[in-house]
Amino acid sequence: MPEPRDIICQAVSGQLEVHEVLRTEDTIAFLDHRPVFKGHVLVCPTRHADDLVDLPHDLLEPLFAQVQRVAAGLPQALGCRGTFVAMNNTVSQSVPHLHVHVVPRTKGDGLRGFFWPRTTYEPGEAEAYAGRIRDALT
Repeated sequence: MPEPRDIICQAVSGQLEVHEVLRTEDTIAFLDHRPVFKGHVLVCPTRHADDLVDLPHDLLEPLFAQVQRVAAGLPQALGCRGTFVAMNNTVSQSVPHLHVHVVPRTKGDGLRGFFWPRTTYEPGEAEAYAGRIRDALT
């Protein structure tokens, strides 16, 4: 069996451990390991697609239905006021596999424009965040 070609394919196959919050036949969602804010989720197709242009048409609705689901669940899970949803296509795309960022937002959180400062989780904190989000999405 060939090695998966990127970290998202590795997460899908179980070769890379991630803090998964949601999985369907067509999508996987997990915490970004370098979040803009804690609870920052990446929603990705389970079949490889480099970017939005490469995404097969039959995956468009399943992917964005789960993006919508995560965006709706984060306020309940984390107490945030809303979300920022974004996707890069090739330029500034750190992983060559389509992924949609769903970032929890609160008024006055300091995020301005497209400068995305990153933070880290304390030991055990990511699993706690993932659990809260999973519970909200159930």
